[in-house]
Amino acid sequence: MELNRIKEVLDEKGIKQTWLAEKLGKSFSSINAYACNRQQPSLEVLHQIAEILGVTASELLINKIKKK
Repeated sequence: MELNRIKEVLDEKGIKQTWLAEKLGKSFSSINAYACNRQQPSLEVLHQIAEILGVTASELLINKIKKK
């Protein structure tokens, strides 16, 4: 199961969700849903977020299932 690290990366970079929402042309509630993992962005939006934040799309994802 994939979860995202959008909130973590925003916090690390000192960027507000409202700023990201403006850059993406999306509502704050959509960005907040992504950041809180209530909803996952499409791959296209994930790549747009990564580009805006200066990270790779894979850096925005975490794998919840740990390999033993």
